[in-house]
Parts: sequence; structure tokens; C-alpha cells
Amino acid sequence: MSDDYSTDTEAAPADLPESKADPDADTPVTIEDLAARCDELVAAHARAVADYRNLERRTQEGRAELRRLTTASVVINVLPIYDDLTRALEAVDEDIADRDWVSGISLIRDKFQGVVAATGAQELESLGQPFDPRLHQAVGYAAGPDGQVVHVMQSGWAVDDHVIRPAMVMVGSGDAAPADSVKHENNEPTS
Repeated sequence: MSDDYSTDTEAAPADLPESKADPDADTPVTIEDLAARCDELVAAHARAVADYRNLERRTQEGRAELRRLTTASVVINVLPIYDDLTRALEAVDEDIADRDWVSGISLIRDKFQGVVAATGAQELESLGQPFDPRLHQAVGYAAGPDGQVVHVMQSGWAVDDHVIRPAMVMVGSGDAAPADSVKHENNEPTS
């Protein structure tokens, strides 16, 4: 049988300069060379671990952003139903406000709000707050404290502290308001 393979057990170490790896070279591999190579490998390992941790962090952030965007998309598409239920309850005359079907619609709206809130969406508290263009969309002025939200025409919503729909509000003009014209967030006159 002939030897078709090499039995040389002293193969050159990887990534060392050719003159240092060749056993027949004039200069042998020194401990300092090996220590320097070890330091290079330790540094490369540390960079690889840091890169992996950054990848994990970016992946988690991406998943959180995807969840937020998906939730926002669903909530934005169902909020008109909540708005319609709210407007329907606002339009009920006081003569029939105590009827069972009106209470039923109110319960449906409250349940709907709970389902939307369960997704992580939160209704923005706007009434009585200072006007903030990041949270509110001003549609006009009304009598009331200057720069303060005095009437909410459409509720605002946020998911994970990101506003997905600003509240449509009336902002106080600084004029004194008649007691019966100021409305609360549920749009009932104050008493």
C-alpha cells in the first residue's frame, strides 16, 4: 500500500505569517507572537459577542415595533365604531335616557373600550389639559382658560406611548365660559 496522504503532524498554525509558521524558517515562532495572536483572538471574540448582543437587541426592538404597529393598525380601524357608539349616546334625548336599550348601548361602548384597551391602546386624557400639538389636534377656540383643552370632539389614542390618533379638541381662548357650555370628556354638560 502506498501512502496517499501526508503524515506530517506539524502543520502550520493558521493565520500566522508564513515566515513564523514555516518550521524550516530562520526565526521560530516565539511566545510573544503566540501571545499577540491570542490577544487578537480574544479581541475578535469580544467583538463577535458584542455584535451578537447588538443583533439580539435590534431583533427585540424590531419585534416590539412590529407589535406596536400591528396593534395601532387594528385599533385605528376599529376606533370609528367606538366613536359612533359615543356619538349615538350623546344624541340620546334626556326623555329616553333611562331606557334599557340606551343602557345596553352604553354597556356595549364600555365593553368595546375595554377590548381596545386590552390591546395595549390607551385613550388620551385631554379635557382640562394644556394644549399639546403632539397629543391634540385643535379644530377651534372656545370660551375657557387660555391654551387649555375645553372640549374633546374626538378622543385621542396611544399605543406604548406613541400617539396613533391625536384628540380633536377645542382650545380655550381665555374668555370666561358660561357654566353650561363647558363639556366634559364624555360630553355631558357640567352642573
